[in-house]
Amino acid sequence: MRHLTFDQKAQSFAPNNPLFSEFALALSLARRAAPFALTIAAVSACMATPAVARAPVHPAAAEIIITPAEGDAKAGFARHAMIAAANPLAVQTGLRVLRAGGSAVDAAVAVQAVLGLVEPESSGLGGGSFMLFYDARTHKVTAYDGREVAPSHADPRQFMGADGKPLPFTTAVVGGIASGVPGAIAMLELAQKEHGRLKWHQLFGAARGLADGGFLVTGKLARAIVSAAPQAKGADAQAYFHKPDGTPYQAGEHIVNKAYAAALDRIAAQGARGLLTGPIAADIVAKLTSGSLPSTMTLADLAAYRPKKTEALCLPYHGHVVCTPQAPAGGVAVHEALGMLAHTDIARRNARDPMGWFQIAQASRLAYADRDRYEGDPAFVPFPSGLLARDYTAERAKLIGEQVGPVTFGTPKGAPKLGPDATREPGGTSHFVIADAQGNVVSMTTTVESIFGNGRMVDGFFLNNQLTDFSFATTDRDGTPAANAVAPGKRPRSSMAPAIILSPKGSFEIAVGSPGGSSIIAYDLKAIVAMLDWKMRPQDAVSLPNLVAHGDVFTADLFPPTIMDALAARGMVLQTARGENSGLHVIVRRADGYEGAADPRREGVARGF
Repeated sequence: MRHLTFDQKAQSFAPNNPLFSEFALALSLARRAAPFALTIAAVSACMATPAVARAPVHPAAAEIIITPAEGDAKAGFARHAMIAAANPLAVQTGLRVLRAGGSAVDAAVAVQAVLGLVEPESSGLGGGSFMLFYDARTHKVTAYDGREVAPSHADPRQFMGADGKPLPFTTAVVGGIASGVPGAIAMLELAQKEHGRLKWHQLFGAARGLADGGFLVTGKLARAIVSAAPQAKGADAQAYFHKPDGTPYQAGEHIVNKAYAAALDRIAAQGARGLLTGPIAADIVAKLTSGSLPSTMTLADLAAYRPKKTEALCLPYHGHVVCTPQAPAGGVAVHEALGMLAHTDIARRNARDPMGWFQIAQASRLAYADRDRYEGDPAFVPFPSGLLARDYTAERAKLIGEQVGPVTFGTPKGAPKLGPDATREPGGTSHFVIADAQGNVVSMTTTVESIFGNGRMVDGFFLNNQLTDFSFATTDRDGTPAANAVAPGKRPRSSMAPAIILSPKGSFEIAVGSPGGSSIIAYDLKAIVAMLDWKMRPQDAVSLPNLVAHGDVFTADLFPPTIMDALAARGMVLQTARGENSGLHVIVRRADGYEGAADPRREGVARGF
């Protein structure tokens, strides 16, 4: 592997750099004027790029696109490279790495380091992730699995109470037993060794500078700090997010996190070993094995963690090739839903057509039903060989119908006998996409699971609660195990589904993904259909309303009454959206560069050069 050094060493990442000073001033001033538009206004001051070459808004969609006050400020167009991520500081940091000759994976390391600091409610050093990497030279898509694993002494019944019933989620989520061995940094280290162009230790300067010198609280973080989540009310979050007078930090105020800076120093010098062995590992074990519902995690569990690398799961859809990670990620369900939609006339519809939304929702319901029954860690649970077969998805597609009816799991070829699922998957996740100047692309979804993970903090970062992604009830009444039951060394099922879409010849076309807990599958599906079938530009696609259909519950945001009434007439009564909003980020390859988009529901932007 060839390593390049910074030619621009004089360009410091430190927070006293004029770039960050200008950002801080613009952000502070903008907050006083327009709380929602502040991030975009601030970033525009320090990250100016050519305006996106606007394609006309699809006339059938114009009435239902969610349009934030700043209009196209979340979108971007660039000739050479592009990043779309959930925080402008993370985007700017990644761009600095790309300008210095770094690869998309180099930038991903730097982006994650910043996100873990400025967006700790969503991802961080103590969490896990799934990443796809597109190699522009070979046209190959590789999947990297940084999902957390259960400790070697995890108990299959650890989420059952003394009364034999599943523990309340609010009790389990803050227990030591909620945390798995974190995998995001180890996964990034593996990918960076294979695809990096800069040296590992060069990628943490921006995040370290922001932690040591202070960063500005965003509106999203400020809302999380005062949320009703039990993690936010825990002792660690209270100590970190409250000033000496006891008041919580508010949007626009500075937080300093010198412990995070020190943790980054150790990781920069030692790689993932700096997190999974030594003093930080000891702090993790001490924190998780104390207090309520203590974990069985040991130093050996941390030291033994290994990320996984596989070929991506790539399947055709309407003249394109859609790639996602393999199970236990959520890409399997996205593929199954697309496989069903391929047997409908979805491509002849549009975003203002209620039947198009009905088809998406019904395909989601059917895919969720199969996923909940059959998907788990493939190292522990046989994957049904026929689940994504064309004949099976064609049969499932017949159930989409014209009216809402009962939905249950099917029986694909090779389906094992498994018990029912009782998994809860709240959101606490982020997603970003990166295209570098060599044409390589990253699509990565990253998470600590729920808001602030399990609420326990060590060395400046929160630990995950990923083991609550396992099914709390582990067997059926006859003892048949659930696919997603807890087991030692097992990875919990995930909805994370970063995607990269190729042409039939293997050329990169689109990178897309979203946070959102179990709704990620529906969010990704909407964006993919909108771009591939309804020919919408990326910003309009991510800005469409969301419709999440899981079982007999249908939640949505901001649909016009005409569509809501038409869906209700088909038996699909939409409820006000619950849970984590989407945070879709997209990059689309154009003939003359890249077009990027960021979800208006969050604080992200798309920028490049």
